[in-house]
Amino acid sequence: MRIAVDAMGGDFAPGAVIEGLASALSDFPTYEYALVGDLEKVGFYLEKYGIAGDPRIHLVNAGSVCEMSESATVALRAKKDSTITVCAKLLKTKEADAMVTPGHTGATVAATKVLVRALPGIDRPGLVASMPNQRSRFLLMDAGANPDSTPLNLAQFAIMGELYAQYVFHKARPTVGLMSVGGEDIKGNDLTKAAFHLLEKLPINFIGNVEADTVFGSGVDVVICDGFVGNVFLKGAEGLARTTVFWLKQMLTKNALRVVGALLAQKAFVELKAQGSSEVIGGAPLLGVNGICIIGHGGSTPLAVRNAIRIAGECVEFGLNDKIVDKINASGMVHGAFIGGKDAQ
Repeated sequence: MRIAVDAMGGDFAPGAVIEGLASALSDFPTYEYALVGDLEKVGFYLEKYGIAGDPRIHLVNAGSVCEMSESATVALRAKKDSTITVCAKLLKTKEADAMVTPGHTGATVAATKVLVRALPGIDRPGLVASMPNQRSRFLLMDAGANPDSTPLNLAQFAIMGELYAQYVFHKARPTVGLMSVGGEDIKGNDLTKAAFHLLEKLPINFIGNVEADTVFGSGVDVVICDGFVGNVFLKGAEGLARTTVFWLKQMLTKNALRVVGALLAQKAFVELKAQGSSEVIGGAPLLGVNGICIIGHGGSTPLAVRNAIRIAGECVEFGLNDKIVDKINASGMVHGAFIGGKDAQ
């Protein structure tokens, strides 16, 4: 198995990426890597972390980087030699089984859509985010790849999300909910109402509508929505988490007694931080692409990069894409149209 790694993606590249790769080389010794980036800059860090000359690393030069401030379309058209584009080309030509990038999300979505294309039966790939809840974690899809979606897109997201949840949560029948403004099927906008009636026909464990204020406490495994709603929800949750930490620090430093209490509870705070840490998750899969693609957070640490590589390898070994195509066909979705239902298994 060979994984293409974008060495120049993210806020702390290439150092953090190559340090994470060094950990992956130790932890996953059977994987090979196409390390894509500025070879002069990459070479310095390969030496620094003691992995220069490792036969499992194949260096691939890329002349530019998609900056976070650039639009995805401009980056894709103007920088055809960018690290993201080169990784996508390796995925397209099957010179890599998977790609990992902590770089520009929009550019990655655009490059894989154009170059790698979607799986048979999938109209649009969707981004999956893993989020904590009171029981463990749940998956949110789409987390931002498609601001405008159709009911059929949401139905396809549900099938792909359920299959990924089977791998992540080791559940035969993970629950799937549709994010809306009420539990009843008559609640929501035109998109969610139409999607509801498609989802209830699918061979999945669909539990109906779920509301944004309940998903953190409910047992739903997969929450389906369009990319606009998903990205707003995700960033709102991240912002609230940061603000809650700010409030806690203010409250716990008001007097000496509280400071002592906070010190005594320090281990609990460390465990709480780990519960929502993106480092453990590593990255978000872009499901529906004709190849495994993992997109990391822009602020990915070496641990996050190592775990993104782990997820990429495990998705390949799990045969995730083959399972998606089989389930799409069994669900009666053929050539962008829904013709079946629960009986079409």
